[in-house]
Amino acid sequence: MKTNRINNIMWFAAILLLFGCNDDFLERVPLDSVSDATFWSTESDLEVYNNNFYNLARNDDNVPIMMGHYDGFNSHRFGIWYLDEASDNITAQHSRHNRYRSLRAGIHVTPDGPQWYGYKGWNFVRSLNIGLKNYDLANVSEEIKDKYRAEARLFRGWFYADKVSKFGDITWIDQELSTDSEELFSARTPRSEVMANVLADINFATQNLPEAWGDGGNHGRLNRWAALLIKSRICLFEGTWQKYHGGSNSEMWLTEAANAAKELIENGPYSLYSTGDPEHDYNAYHRQLDLDGNPEVILWRKYDPGQYTNHVMSYWRGYNGGATKSMVEDYLCTDGLPITLSNEYQGDAQIEDVFVNRDPRLRQTVLHPEDREFYNFGNSADFTYPRVTGMVGGAKSATGYHIIKVYDVEAAYRSYNTSWTPAITLRLGEALLNYAEAVAELGTITQTDLDITINALRDRVAMPHLDIDNVPVDPRYTGDGISPLIAEIRRERRVELFMEGFRYDDLRRWKQGSKLQKKDLGLLWDDAAESRYEGATVKTAVDPDSGKTYIDPYGGSDWENPQFDEDKHYLWPIPLSEISQNPDLGQNPNW
Repeated sequence: MKTNRINNIMWFAAILLLFGCNDDFLERVPLDSVSDATFWSTESDLEVYNNNFYNLARNDDNVPIMMGHYDGFNSHRFGIWYLDEASDNITAQHSRHNRYRSLRAGIHVTPDGPQWYGYKGWNFVRSLNIGLKNYDLANVSEEIKDKYRAEARLFRGWFYADKVSKFGDITWIDQELSTDSEELFSARTPRSEVMANVLADINFATQNLPEAWGDGGNHGRLNRWAALLIKSRICLFEGTWQKYHGGSNSEMWLTEAANAAKELIENGPYSLYSTGDPEHDYNAYHRQLDLDGNPEVILWRKYDPGQYTNHVMSYWRGYNGGATKSMVEDYLCTDGLPITLSNEYQGDAQIEDVFVNRDPRLRQTVLHPEDREFYNFGNSADFTYPRVTGMVGGAKSATGYHIIKVYDVEAAYRSYNTSWTPAITLRLGEALLNYAEAVAELGTITQTDLDITINALRDRVAMPHLDIDNVPVDPRYTGDGISPLIAEIRRERRVELFMEGFRYDDLRRWKQGSKLQKKDLGLLWDDAAESRYEGATVKTAVDPDSGKTYIDPYGGSDWENPQFDEDKHYLWPIPLSEISQNPDLGQNPNW
């Protein structure tokens, strides 16, 4: 293609010499500048233009859809791992993460301007719409044009679905605007209309994106299978939102989610990563540096030494406060029963007991004291773990539950911004969970559905199957207004997708904000713990359910007593700066 371009330029140069006095020719577009008349010509042009979308989407704050790790200094702030800090999964222990802590505690306020992951990124939409306006100019087949249209429309639908999930009604823009465009000063488009447009965009993408881009399965470009997973994610969110928050089209959205996920599961070229080692397979690939060729990973963000790097693991080492007691207690025992029902549960008198007879994913997510050497946790054998706030030396955790699911000791201690820790954006495991949940919500789930989804994930870690005719009834979830089967599917989702950025949005779409009213707690704190964790300066609180005392990671802080306002916290507020420019935007309820 490049050679053709050079030949064309040489040919035009010859024509210029031959017809140098032709005034008509001299009025033609200059060859040394790029314009709509010269750029939108070949497939290469369309590909180069669409590459720009991926570059813009690397800004996880402005375009929070293909979440990875921000490069450089902002590796400390924006990224997929941190999103769970807004939920009851993990805690944060640095002021740079106050935004996550404020969301978690329900003390966020209407901002003056756009905040993290918020009401911004509109330059991305503009770029998409410019492309969609100009693809027709290319001298290529409609099939080729549709391939790049599909890529742009997938991005647009994905972007808008994220905005709707946070703000509800949002202004739909599907054309290039100028500073005088009326749309800039219009009221927000109703949620139902926006989501209808989103569905049209992602349907076009699933029908026109190639199954592969001819790049040998490289990690970097969205293919049809990725579009199906994105569709299932978006439709599951909207379907459950409508079911639990009110809406007339829940069944349609859940059906779309189920169908998209099932097509990917049955026909896609992906499979769960497994080497037959249930004690390590779950977290093994989350700690790999190169995921090309991994059978489960559909899309991941790659970083290259000296080219595009991050510092996320080093920041993660010091800024995350550890997993919560709530998270740890949700892992089943090895008999397939929750800790509330199983005779195998050994209690939490000491941290080692917590891991006995439990789902192997727990030990591959939270550091067992005996695994310090295996992970080289803390990069030193001088200290025992866990280590909690106030102890001298080593890495500390605010809860005592150190996270090792993604731990890479070399990246954790590498010099500033020299790491290439990857981020998994899309993987097959999510599709299995999306499908199981969608058909369960529809009331059509079968044992076969469970076997190809929940039980396939359990097979990887040698856990007992979920039997549709013998579902355990965990008393902790009987008040959630859902069936025991849906409760178990939600538990599986929480466990499997821990620290992959889903929990906060899941609680919002399920209308389970009440779970964010409960304190985050850590290790049991009694005389034995005080003796074992010498020098600790932790705050404590009594668990109202058990009456026992635990570490209170947010004790004495602004986030000590979390709240959740059912009348407003499911949506985020529109920034005051946006309303001042366009009062017709209005504000979300009770903000």
